[in-house]
Amino acid sequence: MIIAIDGPAAAGKGTLARALAAHFGLPHMDTGALYRQVGAALLADGLDPADPVAAEQAARTLDLTRFTDPQLRTAAVGEAASVVAAIPAVRQALFEAQRAFALQPGGAVLDGRDIGTVVCPEADVKLFVEASPEARAWRRVAELEDRGEHVSFEEMLAQVRIRDARDSGRADAPLRAAEGAHLLDTSDLSIGAAVDRARAIVEAAIRRKAAGTG
Repeated sequence: MIIAIDGPAAAGKGTLARALAAHFGLPHMDTGALYRQVGAALLADGLDPADPVAAEQAARTLDLTRFTDPQLRTAAVGEAASVVAAIPAVRQALFEAQRAFALQPGGAVLDGRDIGTVVCPEADVKLFVEASPEARAWRRVAELEDRGEHVSFEEMLAQVRIRDARDSGRADAPLRAAEGAHLLDTSDLSIGAAVDRARAIVEAAIRRKAAGTG
């Protein structure tokens, strides 16, 4: 069973993906972390994330042990990840790793921005998780505060909107809901409520598949 979860930054897709993976006993890949690794590597080496040659090289020589998770969750790395994700050669370099992970025996849960549309269009269940820009900005501010990084709500809201425009407007694999995706708006939901709704969607899909009706 392949579960594809897409959505913009801070909509809650990673939290839902981890919860679903644990509940259904499936491996999980945060594909956004791959792009964050690329962005972090470029910044650490003093290179421009917008340089397509340097970005592709970083993607093809990705060292997943180089950075810890906290290092990947800074605002600067998030911005760099959004920039490199718009480079077609970077997306192609990371595509096969994502496909191989998804097609392992038993299936997997993947979250990102083009899982249901490009990486796994044949996924058994597709979710598109969204939330208002304001709700997502507050979440990112709180997350960064917990990590000791201070960003104003206004600055974060501007970053969220810029990133949304970049992700949705790029020519290669733009952010959008896949055909047949279930929409889940988490703006006013607690984590528990959002997880319950996502789990119900997957369980209904499993029942339809077992009955041969979906």
